[in-house]
Amino acid sequence: MTDHTPPTAVAAKAAQLIWAHWESGQVLGALPEACRPSTAAQGYAAQAQLPNVSGREVLGWKIAATSANGQAHINVGGPLAGRLLSGQVFDSGATVPSAGNRMRVAEPEFAFVMAQDLPPQSKPYAQQHVMAAVASLHPAIEVPDSRLDPFTAAGEAQLLADNACARHFVLGPAAPDVWRELDLSTYPVQARVDHGHRLRYTRDGTGGNVLGDPRIALTWLANRLSSLDITLHKGQVVTTGTCMVPLQLQPGDSVSADFGLLGRVHMIFSEI
Repeated sequence: MTDHTPPTAVAAKAAQLIWAHWESGQVLGALPEACRPSTAAQGYAAQAQLPNVSGREVLGWKIAATSANGQAHINVGGPLAGRLLSGQVFDSGATVPSAGNRMRVAEPEFAFVMAQDLPPQSKPYAQQHVMAAVASLHPAIEVPDSRLDPFTAAGEAQLLADNACARHFVLGPAAPDVWRELDLSTYPVQARVDHGHRLRYTRDGTGGNVLGDPRIALTWLANRLSSLDITLHKGQVVTTGTCMVPLQLQPGDSVSADFGLLGRVHMIFSEI
């Protein structure tokens, strides 16, 4: 980024370019040097302008790179937070657009809906405090994507500006409250990908692939937002990161993720 333009204006320019490419389906090799973030703080500042430039509401948050393999894949040193925007969140059973999506993956995830605000504070939130602020747990599927090509070489700052690869998100029904008594770090999840009436493949995962435990990931998110002077609001959803190797998709595929007694979530990846 340059030193000659107010930081907010530079961040807004980056967000405008990112959103324009989302809208057109085009990709960027990199943001122009004049508005390219070089630090995580600058990346988050650009991301924070996305609701303004898009006219979308922030419905919640996603966490990217919550496993060592995921971090290595996109060449970052830790998790990244992104915003879930209105118009991009679906209920279970929905058909999710495939047009313009180059990643073409689905990621089964544990998602939490908040029962109360967690505002910024000077000391870190304890996991117990964060979990007490949760209303419900939901099985979910994220369908990420990026406007950066190749996104694996974009670096942390630009990936943050690109909303941590947030694209579409499918929220399943609330799980029975017994989830609070379970060890999510070892909790198994099974997924299958079908095309028409033909099974393409199945895959297994566990909550341990999400920073060791989805509860740990949610606590990380609450504290990351606190450090950015952002409130995690009542009613917002947080999806905590894929619990298995992402599911490669083809247009027309259907995806089901079975969380056992915690429920199921299903989506179709559109033909066009």
